[in-house]
Amino acid sequence: MSLKVNDSFPEDVKFSYIPWAEDSAEITSCGIPINYNASKEFANKKVILFALPGAFTPVCSANHVPEYIAKLPELRAKGVDQVAVLAYNDAYVMSAWGKANGVTGDDILFLSDPEAKFSKSIGWADAEGRTYRYALVIDHGKVTYAAKEAEKNVLEVTSAEHVYKQL
Repeated sequence: MSLKVNDSFPEDVKFSYIPWAEDSAEITSCGIPINYNASKEFANKKVILFALPGAFTPVCSANHVPEYIAKLPELRAKGVDQVAVLAYNDAYVMSAWGKANGVTGDDILFLSDPEAKFSKSIGWADAEGRTYRYALVIDHGKVTYAAKEAEKNVLEVTSAEHVYKQL
């Protein structure tokens, strides 16, 4: 079951992440992973959740994440409260990836979808358990945009520019 426009974001969706902290800002510093209750957190916000096959991979690192970092002020101006990137990688890798990209605070959350549980539940993960490249806009608990890339190394319907135009 994939998510479609006008669907409610599912209940009980939890991801794992390590909140950014100034005292552990170095890429080699490890924080403590905590649960992120996406269903609860997304209920009263306008959120862009974009998923990708993996941290530190070529298209994801060279284009996908940097596009969202660069576009963040424009996304905020369109009323987006939160931007989050999701991958199957564990919370430690996702935290390091955020630090490697110079993201501080909660500007963009780097969330882990352990075992691609959520992505599998919506049919958007591959046989190996990696998340597909997809984007969701969730506006106060309702899906207003949902798209998955047709090919693996393509950035079209999930690019920051394309999602921005859907807001």
